[in-house]
Order: sequence, then C-alpha cells, then structure tokens
Amino acid sequence: MTLKQLKAFVAVARTLSFVEAGTLVHLSQPALSLAVKNLEESLGGRLFQRSTRQVSLTPEGRAFFPLARRILSDWEHAEDEMRQRFSLGRGRVALAAMPTFAGNLLPGVLADFRRQFPEITIEVNDVIAEEVVERVTDGRVELGICFDPGVREDLVFESLFEDRYIAIIPEGHALLQGAPETIHWDQLLEEDFITLQRPSGVRHMLERRLAEAGLKLTVAFETHQLVTCGRMVAEGLGVSAVPAMSADQMSALGCRCLELEGPVIEQRVGVIRRGRHELSVAVQAMLDTLRARYPVLPPPVPDEDLA
Repeated sequence: MTLKQLKAFVAVARTLSFVEAGTLVHLSQPALSLAVKNLEESLGGRLFQRSTRQVSLTPEGRAFFPLARRILSDWEHAEDEMRQRFSLGRGRVALAAMPTFAGNLLPGVLADFRRQFPEITIEVNDVIAEEVVERVTDGRVELGICFDPGVREDLVFESLFEDRYIAIIPEGHALLQGAPETIHWDQLLEEDFITLQRPSGVRHMLERRLAEAGLKLTVAFETHQLVTCGRMVAEGLGVSAVPAMSADQMSALGCRCLELEGPVIEQRVGVIRRGRHELSVAVQAMLDTLRARYPVLPPPVPDEDLA
C-alpha cells in the first residue's frame, strides 16, 4: 500500500468517477485504474464495484474509506510538522547549563534565539557541571554548557570563552582597606574560605592549581551551590573565589569582587555534545546563536607541544 494508491482510492471514493478522480490527483485514467487495482491486490479484495455506467464502493470499500482518509490526514500533518521543524517554525530545544552560566549569561543567549525563532520551545536544565556532562552523555539533552570536561571519546567540546576566577569579599572587610583592585591568593587563603563541596570539578580544579603554585586550600565552609557561597560571603562568614561570569550576581548579593592573582586561574567554558550524533535543526540553531554571541577560542595546545 502506497501513498499514491491511497490518494487514488480516496479520490475515486469521493467522486465515484474515475474521470473526475483522475483530474483531482493529476493521473491519467489508466494510471488511476492501475493504482486502485494494485491497492485492491495488496489488501486482498475489491474496494469498488464497477459497471459501464457507475462506480460504487463495496462494503469493504465503505469500511476502508474513513481509514484511508485518516491515514492521509495524518500523513499531511506529519509533512507539515516536519516542514515547520526544518524551517524552524516549530520545534523544541532541550539543553543543560551549569548554574553559573544559566543564571548570568544564558538569558541573553535565549533572548537572541527567541527573537529569531519565536515558535521554538526551550527547556533549560539548570544543573551542576558534572550533571551537564551526564545528561549530554546519556542523550537526555543534545547540548550542554559547562567547563571543559577534558578529553572524552564520547563528547565534543567547543570553547566559547575563557573565564577567570575572581575573589569575592564581604563589604567592610580588612582586605578592602586602601580600595585595592587586585588581591593575591596567599592573602585570600589566610581568611575563612568558602567553596563548593567535593566531588565538584571546580573544587578539585582549584585544589590542583593552587597545589601547583605551592598553596593549600583550607576550607571553612562548604556548599553545593555557588550562589550560596556568595550569600555566605555577603554575610561576613568568609571569602571565596568564583568564576568572573558570576561577578554581577555576586555584586547583587552584596559581595565585593576583585581580580585574583598569584596564580591567575582560568577555565574554558563551552558547549558539549555527543560525538557522531547529528544535532536537530532547532538545536543546531541554538549552537549557532551561542557561537554568534561569544568568540570561539582555538583548541587548547597539548602540554607536549609547549615543551
């Protein structure tokens, strides 16, 4: 049973005339008759009673008529749905983004996307960086935004920008005397330090980078969310270091943000997707929107190439 055969049958069933039906479906009478004959053979019996003067439906033809119309209607709806999806007139984007990006930078990206594609539905999974990687890996979302997860055979990482860690300090703290613009890690680590709990990738990265600089991260308070770190700092419980992309959010909470040196710690932020999997048209458009908003960095140089 083919689409051509169904259209031929429905046209004849509506008009009860092979001549009129041929005009409706743009087929010659022999071609129309052959299509109906092939359909009857595939179904196993006659759908029409034919005479020299009239055409009528058999009982089986009458039973099949509403079914055929429903199949054609579903087909037309499917065609329309897919055309709209490919033309971005309809569709859905599901992405995961770490809270630091989701709460500070993603809204601007979504506004850019919405202006171009107002009919696309967007689902944002605001989860920690480790879960962003997990959701992309297991296919729950097509696109994720997080820190560079390192070399993964199953993932493709594309850098958007490099983010530098900054210090956040409560207003009125002694470290702010003299209105400094920059603070060193050794000064910051003398204070009660607030950071994310293990197994946070950010926590491990900070410990590793500080150890490489001969410094030790001693933690007074731990939490699961960066915004909670900011609130605790604002309340005077200690100090912290956070990605610079969260600076506006931290300032709004009541923290003072300073450049942080000795060492300068940076991390690449970018998009992850599964390797060897083609993105849907709508998700590809979202990726293009991200690329347009942020300068794409070149891939990192392997350590052995720096030697």
